[in-house]
This record gives sequence, structure tokens and C-alpha cells, in this order.
Amino acid sequence: MPEQSSTQVPSTPSPVPQDLISVSRHTVTLSSGERLEYTARAGTVVLREEAEKDGISEGLKPKATLFFTAYTRDGVSDLASRPITFCFNGGPGSSSVWLHLGLFGPRRVEMDPEGFPLAPPYRLLENEYTLLDHTDLVFIDPVSTGYSRAVDGAKASEYHGFKRDLEAVGEFIRLYTSRNGRWLSPKFLAGESYGTTRAAGLAGYLQERHGLYFNGLMLISSILDFGTALFTPGNDLPHALFLPTFTATAFYHGRLPSDLQGDLQTALRESEAFAMGEYTLALMRGDALEDAERAEIARRLARLTGLSEAYLERVNLRPEIHRFVKELLRDQGRTVGRLDSRFTGFDRDAGGEHNEFDPSMSAIMGPYTASMNHYVRADLGFESDLPYEILTGRVQPWSYAEHQNRFVNVAETLRKAMSMNPHLKVLVANGYYDLATPYFATEYTMNHLGVDRSLRGNLSMTYYEAGHMMYIQLAALEALKQDLAEFIGRSAGVSLS
Repeated sequence: MPEQSSTQVPSTPSPVPQDLISVSRHTVTLSSGERLEYTARAGTVVLREEAEKDGISEGLKPKATLFFTAYTRDGVSDLASRPITFCFNGGPGSSSVWLHLGLFGPRRVEMDPEGFPLAPPYRLLENEYTLLDHTDLVFIDPVSTGYSRAVDGAKASEYHGFKRDLEAVGEFIRLYTSRNGRWLSPKFLAGESYGTTRAAGLAGYLQERHGLYFNGLMLISSILDFGTALFTPGNDLPHALFLPTFTATAFYHGRLPSDLQGDLQTALRESEAFAMGEYTLALMRGDALEDAERAEIARRLARLTGLSEAYLERVNLRPEIHRFVKELLRDQGRTVGRLDSRFTGFDRDAGGEHNEFDPSMSAIMGPYTASMNHYVRADLGFESDLPYEILTGRVQPWSYAEHQNRFVNVAETLRKAMSMNPHLKVLVANGYYDLATPYFATEYTMNHLGVDRSLRGNLSMTYYEAGHMMYIQLAALEALKQDLAEFIGRSAGVSLS
């Protein structure tokens, strides 16, 4: 058992919100065999805002409590040379549990080497691939996720939107940076999925609002331009950008022609070329497409997706993600996962149009939920009778008021942040079997950032033969750790040793 020294945390909320933080000390053995000693802090921080009445300040009023878990390496005398990374997941409505117990943190959920779940009961392992040897880590749960809540008298819905979410998470980062003496440390943001939207937004917001500049952004399964991923009538872009991931999925399940089944990269290169060429041109022509051309496009699509030509004709050459995951293995009575299309499931109605659930989400929800609920009390010493909201729908409807009548797009925010801070570097990690944020859509976004030519070297992309949470696969976790460690070293100007 780890050595612990924890403060007593009340099991019922205090009438006056206050910071409640448990402190404990631990060790972890890295893949190199090195033993690393660190201090963990888990708890809630009160966010306050200045209130005014009739133009007169009434002081700072509590608005919300944000739950966080922070890990700092022991024995560091010079904080100015020690990087720190603020981490969060997306949803919207997700806690930070996935990056916390799957990738960055000193403990990880035990899974099959390919990322498939083991039978309950579940258990936590030391994460020999933690990034704690290269950076201190702070995991943040936005309002209404984890143990984070609006205080009595405040509306939780106030924080369930693009702008207010940035302000709340940004205020926590500012507070933590100030209270822990980290203004001169190399600083990073790490987000996954909608968390990459948040990270790009925060890079701009914190630079302009508080003058807080970052060395780098680590974007795991990125979505910055929602126009690349939303299948709506009249928006043909996702059809072309999802195609290579449809091809990868068909490859994994053995649904491609024999000449494409030998090598994933060969299949992807053909799919990418078709998506950027004949397919995009055909989609642009719409109903003006001649019958013979239409039949040829259907034939090529069938070759690259594993779907039948007849089906592709019926969907007007435009298969979309929710139909694809149901249709690909319909003859087997199986569906494929959205977050990770290597996973399969089955529905009551094998003839339906959409799947009943995402089998890849179901596979990880149980192990991560059980592990986090145990870990936070038993190892971190923080106790609360509130439910730890792993992934909640309570934040819906999520407000995008600032982007009314247009797709959400924070790519321009990122471009401006990089232009204002030309030392800001960005790494984007992609899973080939990710149907939530496909890698080709991310490439399209990054290729359309419009950054100055002198800054293009600040962007890097990495790829893994796994899905949205690519780190659940052990080989991808090991590779991703190395890629992220090298990125931190380049961005912060520190040695990997």
C-alpha cells in the first residue's frame, strides 16, 4: 500500500464552499525500471467571480467547485525547468478519467493487450508509461463531471456551453498556476476529443485574457472543425473525410478485396487518393452526375468500404457513420464500434438502421468507472458521497451560442494563438480505427489552418493502429508515450533523461 497522509474530507457539503484537498505520497516503477516518487493532490477548488450591484463590487462570490487530481514529482528544486501539463477529456460531459487512468497518470486500468476488457472485478496497475517522468500532471473535471458541481444558488447550466466552459477551466488553470508557483514553468495543455476543442480555445483565451502562454498542445483524437464530422444535408465534406477510416475498418474485419487485405497502408493510400479526387468531384456534382459515372463511383466505394454497390446506390453514394457501423457486418448480425471500430456488438434488431449502443464505449465504461471510484478513495484519500460522473448527459443541451448558424471551428483560434506565440507547438495523435474523429478529417483541418509557412514545422501528427482511445492498446500506449515525451522535450527545451 502507498504511504498516505490525507486530510479529513467532510462527507456532506459545507454551507460555505471551501477548497477540500487530500494529499498522499506514492511511487511508481517506469518501463525503464526507474522508481519515481511523487505527491498526489486530489480535491475540489472553489471558483469565484466578482459580483456587482448597481455598479458597486460585492466581492468574489462562489460559483462552482472543480475537482482535480494533480501529480508532482518529488525532489524537484527548480520548478522553472519542470514542465506541467493540464489534462482533460471531452464529451461534452466527460470527466478526465480516460486520460487519467488510460494514458498520462501513474496508474492505469488493466485491459487485454489489444484494449479489450477483462472480466470483472477490475484492477489498476502501475502505469509504467506514465508521463510523470517528463511533466507534472493536473487532471481537471469540468462543471457537472467527476465531483465538480455548481454551488448552491448557482445554475449548473450556466457552465454547459463553449464559452463558459473555457472561462471556468481557464480560471482553474490560472489559479493553480498562481497558487503553486508555476508561472515560469514550461506549460502544456492535453485534451482528448472535445477536449481538443477546449484546448485550442483555452490556448487563445488564456493568452489574450491572462497573458498565460503555453509551450505546447497535445491533441488526442482531435476535432477542431465540426464541419468535417457532422453529417448534415448539404455538407458533403464528412463523406470524403470519413472514407479512409471506413476503409481501415473494413480492412480490420476482412471485408476488402484480396488485393487490399494484405497491407493497411496500401489500402489507406488508395482510399485517401479516391477521397481527395474522384469521390469529392462526384459529390460536388450532386444530381448532375451521369448514370455511368454514378455506377463507377458506387463500384469504387464498394471496393473501399466493404459495403454493397446496391446499398451505396440507395444512400446516394453517401454512407454516414451511424449507418456504416450497422451495415458493415449486418450479414453476421454484428455492429462495429464508433470510438474504436475494432470492437463489435450485437443488437436485438439486426435489421435496424442504427446500432443500439457503441460496443467500444461499453467495453471501457465498466472498467474505468469501477477503477476510478475505488482509486479516488482508497489511494488518493478523497471521499465524497456524490456520484463521480464519468460521462454524463446532464450537460446537455450544450450551448454553442457563439457559433450560431455555423459549424463550431476553433482552428482559427489555434492559428491566431500560434501567430501570437510562435513558440507554441502542437502534436496531434490519431487512431486509424477512430470513427468519432477520423484521422483524415484531422489532416484536412490542419492543412487548412492557414498558419504562416514559418510555423508549419510547429505541427506534428502521429498515428496508431487503434481507435479514439488508442492508448487502451498496449503497443499504442508504449509508442504514444515515447512520441509525447519527445514532443515535450522539443517544446520545452528539456532533455528526455
